[in-house]
Amino acid sequence: MGKKGKKEKKVKGAEKTAAKMEKKVSKRSKREEEDLEALIAEFQALDAKKTQVVETTCPPPSPRLNASLSAHAEKDELILFGGEFFNGKKTYLYNDLFLYNIKKNTWVKSEIPNPPPRRCAHQAVVVPQAGGQLWVFGGEFASPDGEQFYHYKDLWVLHLSTHTWEQIKVPGGPSGRSGHRMALSKRQLLVFGGFHESARDYIYYNDVHAFNLDTFTWTRLNPSGTGPSPRSACQMTPTPDGNGVIIYGGYSKSRAKKDVDKGTVHSDMFLLKREGKEDQEKWTWSRVNPSGVKPHPRTGFSLACGPGGRAVLFGGVCDEEEEETLDGDFFNDLYMYDINKNRWFPGQLKGVKSEKKKRRRGKKGGEQGQGEGEIQEEQKEGAQGPVEVVKEIVTEDGTVMTIKEVIPVAAPQGESEEEEEEEEEEEEGAAAAPLVEPCPRSSAMATVKHGKLYVYGGMFEVGDRQFTLSDLYCLDLHKMDRWDVLVEMDPKTQEWLEESESEDEEEGGEGEEAKGGDDNDEEEESEEESDDEEEEEHPPVKAGESLEDYQSRTLQYWLDLAQANMGPSAKEKKVQKVGHSMAKIFYEDQA
Repeated sequence: MGKKGKKEKKVKGAEKTAAKMEKKVSKRSKREEEDLEALIAEFQALDAKKTQVVETTCPPPSPRLNASLSAHAEKDELILFGGEFFNGKKTYLYNDLFLYNIKKNTWVKSEIPNPPPRRCAHQAVVVPQAGGQLWVFGGEFASPDGEQFYHYKDLWVLHLSTHTWEQIKVPGGPSGRSGHRMALSKRQLLVFGGFHESARDYIYYNDVHAFNLDTFTWTRLNPSGTGPSPRSACQMTPTPDGNGVIIYGGYSKSRAKKDVDKGTVHSDMFLLKREGKEDQEKWTWSRVNPSGVKPHPRTGFSLACGPGGRAVLFGGVCDEEEEETLDGDFFNDLYMYDINKNRWFPGQLKGVKSEKKKRRRGKKGGEQGQGEGEIQEEQKEGAQGPVEVVKEIVTEDGTVMTIKEVIPVAAPQGESEEEEEEEEEEEEGAAAAPLVEPCPRSSAMATVKHGKLYVYGGMFEVGDRQFTLSDLYCLDLHKMDRWDVLVEMDPKTQEWLEESESEDEEEGGEGEEAKGGDDNDEEEESEEESDDEEEEEHPPVKAGESLEDYQSRTLQYWLDLAQANMGPSAKEKKVQKVGHSMAKIFYEDQA
């Protein structure tokens, strides 16, 4: 009895502490949020001038992250809403709505009167009723300087059949937050976790709220059992039977010492399950211990519900936090969680494996008397295997971006016509076009439609610079053969403003949207001139000089240039890698 009593006291004590912290955060951030409310009201006044639905065909949306990408319930369309963009000096928030036609590979911007205010890190869920509805809850708005935050607690629905936005104003909902997760569980929207942050304080949540789509009422759930610790940015996947959700991973931070925050990357897993009838339903937390190959701990991963009761996890970043620096390794790998089997496994492309099988088949048929040991030896040497090429692109300011490509080698001439035909059937022309994959990133948007995974945008960092993306990739989760590039990434459209640059570059009303790197003609001309001057100053390549000799002769120059681009906090190994890469790229351009 004594142990049980102590445990209950600890739980109640933690709840009281969380309640005090929430009250403290709310009080301190109230004044900041009041300032931002005025700015949000200005944006809404501009939106109120729109009285008619206007849909126009447009280029792909501007670069962004922390938006929502959802699959239409009835049409072959994807719905992109909101998001944010940071150019090094200024933060832009969006509330624009884009529709992507999957069959036509075209974008339409849909301007609908009275939309939700601009936001990012919100949650959106599509439900099939009434011709399809997009439900949006929460998120955050940041001041242009990124120093103040307003956290929404509003609930909106976009009626897809009538193209109308509607705000659902009912009491009892979750407090203002962002980074939370929302999923459909039968006729309820379940909201879990998230965080609320002001300039000086923050709080992470692990509460659960349910919104009933039939009665339009909020209910705060009180599940039994031990659930996840407070966190944001986790994976939340409905179970196939609709009676629960799976929670995986997430991120939280705590103040270990005065003014020193410590981040925690979570990799645990929980099941929230509903039992009993609707009027007497009970919810229970239980710990899940999956088998298989688990993802490397990370934050900022993208998540989607795949076919066959599988959760799909893509990308993310693992930050290495030191006293005053933060360095991250970004991922572009894919993991699947099979809910029915309670097992993780990596999502590997089958195109590479099938190429190896065809190589063995060609060798056996083309050269008689070749032993198995000789085949294995040739495979070790990689004479006929697919080649992984690291493609490095230098932006106009000298920053290096790295993209991996897997290029299958053409079949040997000794193959028979029958084998060549078989290869064409299996690869469907893959040999003609190199297999590519999205570059490593975090905070991308992901969704699944007709068994295909779509990944849009996100960001990655090189030194002190942040690159926000606007590319779109598609992967058939049934075939798992190759990524298809639907919208390519153009590194030259990236915009990054240093702190030392003129304040004149921030001209323009706050209501204007960021173009993700579209500058005016004068700025582009001046940048081109400065780039030309920089290129002239690079050490020239001597006639007949090899790459090795050039790198050896000019290495210190390129290391200094890499260090200047990446900042003083960059690790020596990364500076060395980038310096060598810059020298190589310049050599190849000049040779």
